[in-house]
This record gives sequence, C-alpha cells and structure tokens, in this order.
Amino acid sequence: MSMPAGDATAGAKLFKTRCAQCHTTEAGGANKVGPNLHGVFGRKSGQAAGFSYTEANKNKGVTWTEETLFEYLLNPKKYIPGTKMAFAGLKKEKDRADLIAHLKEACA
Repeated sequence: MSMPAGDATAGAKLFKTRCAQCHTTEAGGANKVGPNLHGVFGRKSGQAAGFSYTEANKNKGVTWTEETLFEYLLNPKKYIPGTKMAFAGLKKEKDRADLIAHLKEACA
C-alpha cells in the first residue's frame, strides 16, 4: 500500500478531533480508553506498558511502522479482528498520512 506524504500540522488537528479523547502521545502519558502512543513506532501490537489489551491485539504480532499504521488506520476492526478499538477508521489516504506524520513527531 503506497502512502502519500503527510502534513504533521493537519495531522495534529485530526489527532485532536479524532484520537485525543482515547489516546495520549507524551512520554509517560496516561493510558486512557486507549493506550498512550509514545514510542509506538517499532513497538509490537498489544505491548504498551500498563494497558489492558484484547488477546486479538496481543496476538496480532504486527510491528507498528508508518506502513502498518497506514493500513490499520483505514479500518482497525478489519486489520485486527476482535480489537476493542471503537474507531471506524480514516478512509482518506491523505488523512491517514497526515495523522502518521503528526504521530512521528509527537510520539518519538
């Protein structure tokens, strides 16, 4: 799946409206309904410290990269059947690329 270039500023706005109610990004940030995303790149699914994941998430065994997040964010429930993530996904490629660009900056 080819990913367009992302705009981190646009991605920050998307994060605020679509993700921040369930996720934090800062180092040492709290887990909410979803896990803290700091350090997500290079981490395996279901492995954020202190968060209670579904077996589906733990067993998926995917390593989060720009490419895997791009595919996941299209339709999380299809990518990881059995996940408790209620988010329906971002259908527009540009929105997914923007969000990933933001996450690369905010979660590093």
